[in-house]
Amino acid sequence: MSDKDCDCKEGECKCGSECACGCNCDCDCCHDGHHFQRRFQTRAEQVEALEAYLAELRLEVQAVEERLAGLKK
Repeated sequence: MSDKDCDCKEGECKCGSECACGCNCDCDCCHDGHHFQRRFQTRAEQVEALEAYLAELRLEVQAVEERLAGLKK
């Protein structure tokens, strides 16, 4: 969600209690001035992220192979 999608300025925030939408509106309902962003991941989070990245890469390879096969016809 971007700042243009957030209705905070209209009096209603779609973000909920925590701003997980990534909006950049800097409103009080999304960012109370003490918004904490984590910098480090646990080992389990790293494994999960890398497995998801690997799955995306495999899909990309498959798509490239299909595209290449179609161009060779």
